[in-house]
Amino acid sequence: MEFPNIRIVLVEPQGALNIGSVCRVMKNFGFSDLRIVNPRVNHLDKQARDMAVSAKDTILKDAKIYDSLPDALQGCHYVIGTSTRHGKYRQEVLEPEQLAGKRGGLGHTMQMGLVFGPEDHGLKTADLDLCDSFVTVRTSESLHSLNLAQAATICLYELSKDAETQEIYELRDKAPFEEMEEMFQHMKEALGKANYLNPQNPEHIIHTYRRIFSRANLDSREVIILHGLWSRLEYASKHVPD
Repeated sequence: MEFPNIRIVLVEPQGALNIGSVCRVMKNFGFSDLRIVNPRVNHLDKQARDMAVSAKDTILKDAKIYDSLPDALQGCHYVIGTSTRHGKYRQEVLEPEQLAGKRGGLGHTMQMGLVFGPEDHGLKTADLDLCDSFVTVRTSESLHSLNLAQAATICLYELSKDAETQEIYELRDKAPFEEMEEMFQHMKEALGKANYLNPQNPEHIIHTYRRIFSRANLDSREVIILHGLWSRLEYASKHVPD
């Protein structure tokens, strides 16, 4: 089975061997859309090509390079980040075996992004803010982190499974990534003008609102309605006396 509507995103990968290995496992399980954000190594060097094996002239060669994660996620309707960090803003943590259900909920036309962070420290908080949910591979307490290629193998194997045997999440009407990000930026501006945010740490409450609206799986119409709310709040902040 092939999954053309699933994109695999590597953020600042450091090792050519890992990049090549991810390409190989992508081909193993039917994934072909690889996007790399600010690679710290030449993704086409010999080590990467050797590890990619038969995927070197397809997935590796065709990989798209981006300057930022938001650029790589344009067009996505649902984004899953991989992380071992379970902070208070990251309650929606999936087990790998739930990935096929998420994929099944999208159908065949909507886009899903599965994002992996750098080998040394994983995804940053700003990167995780762009994700709708998170997946963690349970490991021993003695060593939490997995090698990038190993984590990709586990996740892509689970993601490729028959979704009919999984819990199906209804995501088919969800607004795409860029619409959600535009709405979040408008929300931040409106709440700032209303003096609702702490100017010393405005992201503190924004993190929580991101999680709330991500769980809601807003469609495009609902996003437009929220834009209207933020516009009204901006107007009120400007015209209503304190």
